[in-house]
Amino acid sequence: MQLVDSHCHINFEALSQDMDGLLARARNNNVDYMLCVSVNLEDYPQIEKLSANNANIFSSVGVHPNSTECHDPSCEELLALAENPNVVAIGETGLDYFRSKGELSWQRQRFENHIEAAKICKKPLIVHTRSAANDTMDMLESRGAKSCAGVMHCFGEDWSTAKRALDIGFYISFSGIVTFKNAQALRDVAKKVPLDRMLVETDCPYLAPVPMRGKTNEPSFVKHTAELLAQLRGISLPALAETTTENFFQLFSTASR
Repeated sequence: MQLVDSHCHINFEALSQDMDGLLARARNNNVDYMLCVSVNLEDYPQIEKLSANNANIFSSVGVHPNSTECHDPSCEELLALAENPNVVAIGETGLDYFRSKGELSWQRQRFENHIEAAKICKKPLIVHTRSAANDTMDMLESRGAKSCAGVMHCFGEDWSTAKRALDIGFYISFSGIVTFKNAQALRDVAKKVPLDRMLVETDCPYLAPVPMRGKTNEPSFVKHTAELLAQLRGISLPALAETTTENFFQLFSTASR
């Protein structure tokens, strides 16, 4: 059995101090690959080093929609960094009206720069959205993101939003949130998403799944999310793992194994 943690932040201090142990625990839980996702360019060199030194760790380049005390990259800057063969995606990017307030034209411009970069370099987008689902989908649709595709990461929206994303070729990634007691509506969405468009992730160090709630999340915990999704879909864990792993390499086509 082989699993992929399609979205993690193992360069964050909460996890980076025990990298050898983290990678060993991942292997022991059949998590053979992971995508370490960029949230700002200042910390990107940490991710670059991880992916350069570990063949099973891929990287992305981008700036999170809530990151403010950081450099805001142009499309050209993103493209230059995306030339690194270990970079398999652009992001994470998107819109977040929950944590960012006031006049947010800067956030929409940042998102547009990322969409354009992904279209040009033909690498998929990793999209974050919170309290901004309609605007996020409107921008993806109107800016032609269908040509690069991508993933709605840590999905927590309704079926209508999922359907719009699926219609433009995006994948839907489920994190530990889907295991939470109060997440029945999200589990209902997970039952509908086509299996060939589903990914699993931790978004660690956040959102540890049941039964690991209260602990610092890490890639090895993605197995618990996969187990819950397999139960929802009435298939075995190995079958769910095989499908989501194939989906990962289908979407992130420059990732090699």
